Amino acid sequence: MSNAVSALQGKTYAGFATVTEAGLQGMITLRGDLSSAKVKKAVKAAAGVDVPAQRRIVLKDGKGAGWMSPDELLILVPYAEARAAVDALSAALAGEHALVADVSDARAMFRVKGARADQVLMKLCPVDLPSLAEGELRRTRAAQVAAALWKSDRDEFTIVSFRSVASYVFGALETSARPGSEIS
Repeated sequence: MSNAVSALQGKTYAGFATVTEAGLQGMITLRGDLSSAKVKKAVKAAAGVDVPAQRRIVLKDGKGAGWMSPDELLILVPYAEARAAVDALSAALAGEHALVADVSDARAMFRVKGARADQVLMKLCPVDLPSLAEGELRRTRAAQVAAALWKSDRDEFTIVSFRSVASYVFGALETSARPGSEIS
């Protein structure tokens, strides 16, 4: 069996903001009735948090859940726990109209840190970043590809994209973070 590696193996660029490929992250897509008691209980057991409100992500102790659409959540767990979490969610939702899929190896995660991290994303994403609250999640695009992002800390944003475009996304983030390209 081969060892799993992240899309860009932790690649980092330090410009006026620091861009980092975040490494391996367990990510599970859960589709179903988010108001269902079974779904709520299963999410709490797997992610340690309640089903988040619309356009929110809730993280606690390395796990969490993000609202992706009215019937979809992104469940985050440590990479090594993803398979067990999928199995537990599937068992807990047996008989429920739901889909549980491990998308860990199909996604890439990036972090943009620094006092002007928002400027990096302003050039790439059609999102009102100055009004984005911590823990607020947006599905959008980064340059020309689908992405989801959230403000993960005061001066930090987390971005998720498809793994197949990880190099493109990193390149766009790097170009946007180059010194001298700050927004006035």
